[in-house]
This record gives sequence, structure tokens and C-alpha cells, in this order.
Amino acid sequence: MDRPLRLITASPVDRLARTIEALLVVASQPLSADELATAANDDSERVETALRLLGERYAEGRSGIVLEHVAGGWAFRASREAAEACGRLFERPVERGLSAAALETLAIVAYLGPVSRPEIARVRGVAADSVVAGLVERGLIAEAGREDGLGGAVRYRATPLFERVFGLDSLSALPRLDDIGESTDEIRTRLESVAERRPA
Repeated sequence: MDRPLRLITASPVDRLARTIEALLVVASQPLSADELATAANDDSERVETALRLLGERYAEGRSGIVLEHVAGGWAFRASREAAEACGRLFERPVERGLSAAALETLAIVAYLGPVSRPEIARVRGVAADSVVAGLVERGLIAEAGREDGLGGAVRYRATPLFERVFGLDSLSALPRLDDIGESTDEIRTRLESVAERRPA
């Protein structure tokens, strides 16, 4: 039988855990241990201890919310058993299903980014303007500068929200292209050649 939830009592680490809990509730994005230490005016080692305490309290299956390390920081999310009810309460654009074109485009940006719309179109073999605009609107990709030269095309990168939605600690957690024995340039060349042969 599961142990009952341990109440966060009044020791200094317990008080720090309550402060961190509040910071994570009000934060709009995941916070790193260093950011939490700065905001709590405490040292990182004690923050790590407090995070372990919170991690035990807010573990999957023990609470309706779960503490997780995602997108390079710490954040709360709904537990798996509560996710369906939360989905009914809030229909958010990011949580609605993504089309195959959107998923293709996201993969290109995540693996090859920062990339421009013309580059995405070359890889996919079809125009990408509306798909890119939709992904920007959902906050899954964002502008990341322009290509060199006068009037260079805007380049796009995956955002921390993309990492959070897909449960990634960072983009380095994506399956590695090297694992299939090809470099990024070889993958890009191969995808572009496939796209060129694709019927319009």
C-alpha cells in the first residue's frame, strides 16, 4: 500500500519546498534549479533537496499534478489520470491534434533548424507558409533570425513550448540522426531529392 502523502512541515528545507512549489505554480514556463535558487534567495544545493522532496510528493499516481523536469527546467503538469478531464476544461490550440503536414514541418525545424520557409518547402516538396504560420501561432516554433543577405528569409527554430509539449528535456533528447548513420547534411540532401520527385 502506498505511503500517505507526507505533509510539508516547518523545517528550513520544507519551507523552501513550499516557496519553490509556489514559484512553479505561478511560472509560465519551466524554471531551472538556478532560476529557482535566485528567486528563492537560496543556494542551488538546498533547492535540489527541496525539489526531491516535491518530486516525492507530486509523483505520478500520488497526486493530480506531477512535478517533472522538462525543457531544461522544472514544471508541474496534470497527472495522466487527470489529463482527459483537463482537456475537457481547456481546449487549447497546442493540445489539439497536429496534421501530418504540421508534424513533418515540426520534425524538419527540430532536426535541421534554424531553417527558413523555402528550405522547409524544399525538404517537404510543397509550400510551407500556412503550416509554418500555424505552428508559430501555437508557439511550437519561433523566429530565429534571418538568412544572410539583403531581404534574407526568416529562419525558424523549435521553442521551449515544443520541448514541453513533447516531453523533452531539450532538443538533444530527440532520437539522434547519427544513429541511422547519416549526417544532417546527408539527411537534408536525401529528403530534398525525395521531395523533388514528389508529385505536386
